[in-house]
Amino acid sequence: MELDGPAFIAKLKQGDRVAFGQLVKHHHGYLLATARSLLSPADAEEAVQDAWISAHRAIGKFEGRSQLRTWLTRIVINQARMMLRKQGREIQFDPTEDNDALAHRFREGGHWQQGPQQWDLGGPDSLLTRDELRHCMAKCLDAMPENQRLVLELRDMQGMDFDAICNMLDISASNVRVLLHRARARLFELVDHFQETGEC
Repeated sequence: MELDGPAFIAKLKQGDRVAFGQLVKHHHGYLLATARSLLSPADAEEAVQDAWISAHRAIGKFEGRSQLRTWLTRIVINQARMMLRKQGREIQFDPTEDNDALAHRFREGGHWQQGPQQWDLGGPDSLLTRDELRHCMAKCLDAMPENQRLVLELRDMQGMDFDAICNMLDISASNVRVLLHRARARLFELVDHFQETGEC
């Protein structure tokens, strides 16, 4: 049965426990990854658990104007925002920085000034290098402003389309693009630095 189809949604609305279990099994990992882009692992677990409780209570009101996954993700993000507010932190969607961190990489026609370097991953040190880079990227993501990290997670890691992200976060498409651009620029800078120095 299609997990976004009318028959499945009807079962959920009728309180079918098996259907709800399938829903949890299918979407839990995705929702946890979304929550972790904003919260610590422990807080993310709690936020997702609370979101499942909220979703279970509210499923009868689900109108089908978005996909179930989008609806669930919005519940998780709202739960994460509530936790951030309680902790005295809040996500601010302010894309008003002036400088373009990637501008120096391109010529006027949009072509690379100098194309990305090719890495030699065939040698015995390649696994170690990959682990070190993965560690550096995790550190970079942790240090990234929450709004950038969330948009990067939703768009690049989970493949969500821009309209869904705009609706979910209640921000404009131009704000989403700016936040995504900045997050990608930070990762570009990290990779460049790592290529040159071999460290974060």
